[in-house]
Amino acid sequence: MRIITMALAAAFLATAAEARELALSFDDAPRRGTALMPGPDRASRLLVGLERAGVTQAVFFANSNRADDEGLARLRAYAAAGHLIANHSATHPHLRDMAPEAYLADIAAADRVLRSLPGFRPWFRFPFLDEGDTPAKRDAVRAGLAAMGYAQGYVTIDTYDWYIDHIANEAAARGDALNMEALGALYVEAIVASANFYDGVAAAHLGRSPRHVLLLHENDLAAMFIPQLAAALQADGWRIVSADAAYADPIA
Repeated sequence: MRIITMALAAAFLATAAEARELALSFDDAPRRGTALMPGPDRASRLLVGLERAGVTQAVFFANSNRADDEGLARLRAYAAAGHLIANHSATHPHLRDMAPEAYLADIAAADRVLRSLPGFRPWFRFPFLDEGDTPAKRDAVRAGLAAMGYAQGYVTIDTYDWYIDHIANEAAARGDALNMEALGALYVEAIVASANFYDGVAAAHLGRSPRHVLLLHENDLAAMFIPQLAAALQADGWRIVSADAAYADPIA
């Protein structure tokens, strides 16, 4: 009996040691209203969904040019619920289309709006994950960010949630009927598959599974299906951790 107990304990410890972890991050907050729902409704539903999913700390990468009074109220609501706010630029530009100096000025403009918000972290995420078309441009912006006291708001798991949301909104704008159950299943399946794929890439290069940062967007499908996504990730062996914990991983 003791041998069986020890074997079960060893199996449990091995499973726990192999548990995969990720944090949720949402780009492009606070997005405007769409054919599917107004912006304030999206924020309210997303907050309810995160709470229902047991997610106590996600991070919202914000664009300051969307932060009018209503947009700022939404960012403050996220922060009041325990979530974090970080910098995603003022105007969401491509670095490949700009000089480093102009790009850094755009980041600084966002910083002036966002830094005073509760829950702010000095993390910057490149819009489109575009770090420029030359190493020199990339390095100049990285150096400028460091001089501003910013760390990289990197992602380790990319997804196409934005494209699924875009197609759904195009259909809604045309007046097409949407099969919401099938749409939710597609959203969840695609993101879980992405998480598993990129974890395999990380394990192959690092020899371990890091604390991942999952790229999502503050969009309508997130507002509708975050509880289902969280449940599917957990059923697949993932543990959802805080953004602070993920960005404390040694790869940061």
